[in-house]
Amino acid sequence: MKKERVLDGASVQVGSKNVYADLGYRDSEEMLLKAQLLTAIADIIEKRGLTQQQAAKVLHLTQPKISGLLRGQFRGISEQRLLQCLTLLGRDVQIVVRERSRKRENGRLTLMFA
Repeated sequence: MKKERVLDGASVQVGSKNVYADLGYRDSEEMLLKAQLLTAIADIIEKRGLTQQQAAKVLHLTQPKISGLLRGQFRGISEQRLLQCLTLLGRDVQIVVRERSRKRENGRLTLMFA
């Protein structure tokens, strides 16, 4: 639920923690997860000083695909493939399934980086 506030005389809507949900995307949770995974991948590529060509070789993707991913174009690539990219970049990925909070009817998907 969006809240409305007045800031310096202007009406402002306070969004949720998911910009894709705020924009009304049907698959907003999936999009947010992919964006978070891509942010981690881009950070690792940058910290290693890899070129797009070098990153493509490590990740078994083409340079144009890497270019698109680094620009936020993640439609057509699965979460599984992004998780595989993280492992190829030397990261361990752990998936934990647990009971939902009693406060919520449904479970939720959360991504944490250690």
